[in-house]
Amino acid sequence: MKKFYDYICKIEVFLVQIFLVLITILVFSAGISRMIHRPIGWANPLASFLFAWTAFFATDAAFRENKLMSVDFLVKKFPQKIRKYINILNYVIIAIFCIYLIIYGIRVAYFMRFRMFEGIYGFSYMWVTFSIPVGGFLILITTILKIIEEIRRS
Repeated sequence: MKKFYDYICKIEVFLVQIFLVLITILVFSAGISRMIHRPIGWANPLASFLFAWTAFFATDAAFRENKLMSVDFLVKKFPQKIRKYINILNYVIIAIFCIYLIIYGIRVAYFMRFRMFEGIYGFSYMWVTFSIPVGGFLILITTILKIIEEIRRS
């Protein structure tokens, strides 16, 4: 199971890298094409779609590596045991929020299944909103692993 999770994490980071490059290319080419009076109508919507997925994948990757911004100047002054409980409490709050994202993200994606995405004919808005429950699920897995790690660390 650990190998499978590591494989998923590598895929996630690879997708973030590819999506960021694609977003840059799409936005740049859309700007250039507009300048020469030949606009590409689907470039910016596609970049928005990729950005929605990239935001969740990158958040999970950064969270997994403890690279997210944190304000811990007050918490650092507490004893180690209190810090452990505060960290666990923070992770539980994050897990609850992720469960909320999963449940309501699925509902939103279901309701958006017939909506066309920003002028791209045949492309459902559901695929954009589906990034919410998928991202929430990935972050939830990372959070659960962090809770387990925090409990094991004494």
